[in-house]
Amino acid sequence: MHGRWSPALVVAIAGSIVLAVIGLLFSRPDVVAMGLPVALWSALALGRGTSGVGVVPSVASRPSADGELLTAISVESDAEMVELVVVQSERRTRRAIVPGAGATVLARSRVLHSGPALPVQVSTRGLALDGAVLAAPSEIVRSRRQVAPSPRTVGMLPLPRRLTGLHGSHEGRRPGRGGDFREIHAFAPGDELRRVDWRATARMARRPGDLLVRRTHTLSDASVVIAMDTSEDLGAVVSSWGSGDFERSGVTSLDNAREAARGLAGAAIDAGDRVALHVLMHGGRSVRSGGGSRHLARLEAAIAATGQARDDAAFRRTPHVPHGSVVLVLSTFFQGAAAQTALMWRASGHRVVAIDVLPRLDRSRLTRPQLIGLRTVLAERENVFADLHGAGVDVVTWADDPSSALREIARARR
Repeated sequence: MHGRWSPALVVAIAGSIVLAVIGLLFSRPDVVAMGLPVALWSALALGRGTSGVGVVPSVASRPSADGELLTAISVESDAEMVELVVVQSERRTRRAIVPGAGATVLARSRVLHSGPALPVQVSTRGLALDGAVLAAPSEIVRSRRQVAPSPRTVGMLPLPRRLTGLHGSHEGRRPGRGGDFREIHAFAPGDELRRVDWRATARMARRPGDLLVRRTHTLSDASVVIAMDTSEDLGAVVSSWGSGDFERSGVTSLDNAREAARGLAGAAIDAGDRVALHVLMHGGRSVRSGGGSRHLARLEAAIAATGQARDDAAFRRTPHVPHGSVVLVLSTFFQGAAAQTALMWRASGHRVVAIDVLPRLDRSRLTRPQLIGLRTVLAERENVFADLHGAGVDVVTWADDPSSALREIARARR
């Protein structure tokens, strides 16, 4: 790769000529000697040319402690030195000069939020002959990471009104195996001989040869659907809304949404249920219903990769939900689209739980007009919650004690 001459070479050539002229005019050989090293350096640079200063940067993630991201920045170049320009967390810019032969720099970035992150952006250019030759800046290399939300234990989850699965840990209403006692019934084709209750037969048989069997309820799995609204990402500090300053925003609504989605998915998988994930915005991710540890790993990866939707993104068509599911809608419910989607699912016969992921608000540094505006939008949100309650949708606030609230909902409608 060819570079270009730096302004330092032009200054060096001009300076050596000026010193030589002054020395000759005033008969000062010492002045001429002062310009000799600069002239030799300029001649060496011109003789070398501008080739061989290309740089190939690369980034790689490294294991790190909780709360930080480590990124290894490596350069491969034939140049003597390489100038690094590193942008950390899209805010802070650092410059460094490193050797060109296999140098590695570790960049340490703080983790403030979960989800997609851009901890490091790197641009490089090669330097030769003490800066006489400059390479063109390289393309920007980005290190994109997905930060998993912190785990949070969620206990009992609400169940659908009717369990349709064939295997699981929840007792259903259909006859089958594994559940509690259902009834004593006369032996019929399809019953197993080991199900014969001999004591009941001895007491209750009406004719010789009659057999009575003990029947139990079946154990079924539930279908859980997690729907995430990513249209807004509002922080705890209200004064930061709309500014894009997520370093001072505190915990955001999408932080809570990702934490809630991971906790709810883990609780459902641990109970042997099937879980599906849908991002409600157009172009959002969807993970089909499934169970097991591998499916949980897929869900966690999809949740960690879920970020805020574009400003012009709209809600997509309502995702398909399996019959007899419990739908958990994660949103701030400032916009009516998430609430309308929840009401549509409720009208279809599904059990729906609306989970409010808005963090506890810090109202400091707000002016009086801003406080009035905040109270207005919060009052409108309470009207949305009232409509949800009226339609039979349970509402849970994630910032409070979601485990207790979900447990009460699950026990109240068993």
